[in-house]
Amino acid sequence: MVWRVVSSPPKLNRVSNVVSSVLTSENRLTISQNDAKIKVKMAIKRGSRSWVVSVAGLVLITAISCLVAFPQKIVDKTVATVTDGFQTELITLSDLRWQLALQPGTSLTPTRSEDLNAALRRLIDQRIFALEAKRLPRNPPSEKEVADEIKFIVSRFPTAGEFEARLREVGFSSVNDENFQRIIADRLSIEKYLAFRFRSFIVVTAKDEETYYREVFAPDFRARYPGLLMPTLEEKRADIHSILIEQRVEADIQAFLDNAKQRVSVVIINPV
Repeated sequence: MVWRVVSSPPKLNRVSNVVSSVLTSENRLTISQNDAKIKVKMAIKRGSRSWVVSVAGLVLITAISCLVAFPQKIVDKTVATVTDGFQTELITLSDLRWQLALQPGTSLTPTRSEDLNAALRRLIDQRIFALEAKRLPRNPPSEKEVADEIKFIVSRFPTAGEFEARLREVGFSSVNDENFQRIIADRLSIEKYLAFRFRSFIVVTAKDEETYYREVFAPDFRARYPGLLMPTLEEKRADIHSILIEQRVEADIQAFLDNAKQRVSVVIINPV
């Protein structure tokens, strides 16, 4: 995988661009009084009364100072792009905050750099899967599937009210917000792709289950619960079967990602 960090282009230090420029706390536009006076002089015909020029210059300087002192709050920005040479997926700062909002116990105000970067790594993997999923279109999730997924997410929080408060903090009105439901639908589409691409082809045999029971389950049970009667293989077979499937799906997904990352390019535009 090709990783590149691209610096954002510098803002033009011109009065005519003050209103249209995005001002952030990290990149504040600074305009000296001399620059402002030059602009005033250019805007006013030579020969005008000197006191008019002075007053206009003071007004403009004051306006510029206010803009600098109270920078415009940035709404969003592109953090990274993921491309396979044919299609490109964007990752924005809002995407990262939305991801964090779905994680119980993660601070949103303020957001921590380590949390944002962890979310970024997860979203890069998701975007890689999204690029792959587009090559194999499938039916979108139903309204019921989306509703069930939202219900499951909400259940991970102490109360539904707390979860909706987090949603409002990152820009959604409620769990019924159309944009929020679209994000959940996109996540479900990726999960459906993963289930089809990996889970459908996993085969676990009776011998695999016996080996796991003998070499993993039994020693672990004896170490954890000495003196207790150990469950039989038949009693634990279904659980062991599920464990082996999940382990193999996880291994296959990781192998797929490692291979896919050799073919994609990830560009970090605004480090978090």
